[in-house]
Amino acid sequence: MHVRRLLLPLVLLPVAGMAPKPITLHLAGDSTMAQKLIQRRPETGWGEALQQYFDLDRVRVENHARNGRSTRSFLAEGRWQALVDRLQEGDYVFIQFGHNDAAKDRPDRYAPPEEYRRNLIRFVEDVRAKKANPVLLTPVCRRRFDEARKFVDTHGEYPDIVRAVAKELGVPLIDMHRKSAEVLERFGPEASKRLFLQLAPGEHPNYPDGVVDNTHFSPLGAEIMAALAVQGIQELGLGLADHLSSAARERAQAVASTSPSVY
Repeated sequence: MHVRRLLLPLVLLPVAGMAPKPITLHLAGDSTMAQKLIQRRPETGWGEALQQYFDLDRVRVENHARNGRSTRSFLAEGRWQALVDRLQEGDYVFIQFGHNDAAKDRPDRYAPPEEYRRNLIRFVEDVRAKKANPVLLTPVCRRRFDEARKFVDTHGEYPDIVRAVAKELGVPLIDMHRKSAEVLERFGPEASKRLFLQLAPGEHPNYPDGVVDNTHFSPLGAEIMAALAVQGIQELGLGLADHLSSAARERAQAVASTSPSVY
């Protein structure tokens, strides 16, 4: 009896001293979110800029997003199932598709609106089945302005489908579509070029002939989009918000409200 009483504290002490396991934030999406190859730099996915807001010991970001993927191809290639297999109770999954789902000229990617809706519902249900937390994000906006210098959206009905699914299933929604549209409108036709992969010939060795890309982000654009996502985390009061330091909150606010006059 005396032996048992002496050993019990020795067994419990190491357990009590263990640090809590970090929450994993999984990112599922397309090229606007994805990690980029060295040969594509300075192109940057906004998901790459998200980890800086969290201590690795508290929240670990796993970026599963890939260039050119839609809800259809992400499922068909087994990428979604691979993500689900890694889920642990309490994890988060940020789900953002739409750019490639609307590509009617790419049958391997194209997901008609009703299929897109079904895929989003499946994603949510799969995450919840693992006792993890789904978060839906509308697609970020491309840079497009008309002759009157007014911003023009290119996503049609797809953002509204995300909003409707989020409302129907009671899923937290970060409306990156509206948030990024506000940024583009604030920057305007000229300054907004700084947010995207826009390079003159000879400006970067990866693009000797230059590049004009109004879909994929520059490092600045990616950082601003990530800050908008962090704002969304705070606005929703997600559990992830508890792991944002005061410095991270201030940084997100400063980056998200960056003035185009600086550029």
